[in-house]
Amino acid sequence: MSTSFPSDLEIARRVKLRPIAEIAARAGIPAEALEPYGRYKAKIDFDFIASQAGRPDGALVLMVGISPTPAGEGKTTTSIGLADALNAIGRRAMICLREPSLGPCFGQKGGATGGGRAQIAPMEEINLHFTGDFHAITAANNLLAAMIDNHLYWGNEAGLDPRRITWRRALDLNDRSLRGVITGLGGIANGAPREAGFDITVASEVMAAFCLAADRADLEARLARMVIGARADGGFVSAAEIKAPGAMAVLLRDALMPNLVQSLEGTPALVHGGPFANIAHGCNSVIATRLGLKLADIVVTEAGFGADLGGEKFLDIKCPSAGLAPDCVVIVGTLRALKMQGGTAKADLGRADAAAVARGTANLLRHVENMRNFGLPVVVALNHFAGDAEAEYRAVEAALGPLDVPAIRCTHWAEGASGAAALAEVVAATLARKTALFAPLYAPEMPLVEKITTIAKRIYHAGGVTFAESARKRLATFERAGFGHLPICMAKTQYSFTADPTQLGAPTGHILPIREVRLAAGAGFVVALAGEVMTMPGLPRHPAAETIRLGPDGAIEGLF
Repeated sequence: MSTSFPSDLEIARRVKLRPIAEIAARAGIPAEALEPYGRYKAKIDFDFIASQAGRPDGALVLMVGISPTPAGEGKTTTSIGLADALNAIGRRAMICLREPSLGPCFGQKGGATGGGRAQIAPMEEINLHFTGDFHAITAANNLLAAMIDNHLYWGNEAGLDPRRITWRRALDLNDRSLRGVITGLGGIANGAPREAGFDITVASEVMAAFCLAADRADLEARLARMVIGARADGGFVSAAEIKAPGAMAVLLRDALMPNLVQSLEGTPALVHGGPFANIAHGCNSVIATRLGLKLADIVVTEAGFGADLGGEKFLDIKCPSAGLAPDCVVIVGTLRALKMQGGTAKADLGRADAAAVARGTANLLRHVENMRNFGLPVVVALNHFAGDAEAEYRAVEAALGPLDVPAIRCTHWAEGASGAAALAEVVAATLARKTALFAPLYAPEMPLVEKITTIAKRIYHAGGVTFAESARKRLATFERAGFGHLPICMAKTQYSFTADPTQLGAPTGHILPIREVRLAAGAGFVVALAGEVMTMPGLPRHPAAETIRLGPDGAIEGLF
């Protein structure tokens, strides 16, 4: 896009937002069900949510992307543009999205409220502290950590082996120096020294349990089941044995109510929860998604990063856990990103290169195949950039032609709902055909090693999987302890189907190395870490924080 265009923040500030009660009324939510957080955002109370239980569900559209590149794909932007366009053509649509993390906002990726004329607002507030949900999750996570150390200090009634504590602290910022720390220094009054570490809040098990919980009672039950470490004999110790879940649930009580905001065109949006998709399960809260399905005829939701990560986890973790079944998948890509997948350097993306686009469609076709293997109809959305060439579009259409998958050109960034009207018509027609036959990739009774191998071979097209001996032993321990039925949450680079972020396109036959596995018994899955992926990211050489500041009038500048 031309640098002469206004920034996303400038565009958002030009739009006069509607009072949140008006947006709620559009969604069928009475004003008395709202707990306002200022003029333009509110939480929705659980009495109203419970009152909607008997209503039929609308259709669920899952928005995913191709493997991300620095060129950008615009998945959130397209989710918002599609929902705006569905409303514009007479469908009753809502958006269900994740909340942004402060890590990317001050790091490299930026915020997560869409872009151009396809944004949710108030942009600055959503991207920063919003309604305080992430702070509550961070506090609950760290309260448990404090109670673990306190339990050790006062006699360790549970018999927890300090060398086998697995619970980590959390912080919603990128800080590589906290990946491994020593706590308890300074003498006996400060406890016993031991190794510990931090994960980013969006990778914490509290975040995952929060997003997968059906209600407050289910959340507290999940918190109680969380495994915090082991005894000397190897037996697991749960958070319930430290007597922490009640206080943690109190910290999370208000946060668990979903947040209502709006798009720039007035589409109601439920923005709630925010696990990353490369190191967590990458989906917004079950509570928000279920509520959206009761209130709207069509709900557009997204899963983080590419379809191989957030999409697979949405379908294999969230859907079976929550009893959801998508009706359609939209895969977002750009010609620029496809050129990068085809080998074009970022500096050369401005030049038309239909041959590079044709090579890059291998990545797109892989994601289409993967989503179809779940029994779901697929539509491709091509997010338009200035300079896109007609021959490049034809290259994508030619690649998708044999699969009978439509590729819709979208200009919602610049034009809002009208720029996604064609996509909305195709999605609506796809939903009307009711061809979805959703089924997860694997059965719960499949052994954990086989589940990991199935994902590697069927989604990543790997030739096989190698397991560190410690990881293989821990998987066996999990199964002996009764956790073999849990699904797998893969923690892997988002940039490639392999564990090597430099391997673009659609490689096959590679070996996926699993270096570590973690039990998330409360969330309800087993995390498998592949390659060098980190659960606490670091900042780039020049983080976005360097250019974010307050202007002379107190307004925020530099946020994107």
